[in-house]
Order: sequence, then C-alpha cells, then structure tokens
Amino acid sequence: MTKKEFIEIFQLKGNFKKKTEAENALRAFIESIEEVLIKDDEISFLGFGKFEVVERAARIGRNPSTGEEVKIAAKKVAKFKPGKALDEKLN
Repeated sequence: MTKKEFIEIFQLKGNFKKKTEAENALRAFIESIEEVLIKDDEISFLGFGKFEVVERAARIGRNPSTGEEVKIAAKKVAKFKPGKALDEKLN
C-alpha cells in the first residue's frame, strides 16, 4: 500500500473533509512518534503495540558475492512490537 492509498483510507475513517487535512494529521502523528523515538523513549498504544528504540551490537557480516568478512557497526533501530489485540486480529 502506498502513502497515497493509506491517506484515502485515513480520510474516510477519520471523517476528514479533505485529503490535505488527513495528510496533515498523519504527518503530525508520524513526526510525533519520530520525536519520541529520537529521545530514546518508547510509546505504547494499548491493544495496538509499542514503538521503541533498541541497540544493535556491532557484528561481522559477510559479503555474499565475494565471501569477504565485513564489519557492521553498532546502531540504533526502531522496533515495533504488536499488542495482544492486534496480534489476535492478525492471527
């Protein structure tokens, strides 16, 4: 699904009069989540899930075409863990 397709659904579900209103609301929501994650904090939506930042340790990888070992640096990544209600709906 593309962002454009999602905004159309979001507009209908959110009762927005214009697509631009839905797009602005979605942008504000995403930017708010980004701000929380940048601060190394987590955000939970009961029943939906939890967004959090986790550290990936440095490791040695392998170049698949040459077989040569490559150092992969440690980094922070965003992680989403679905809540029980969402998990049950998916399964």
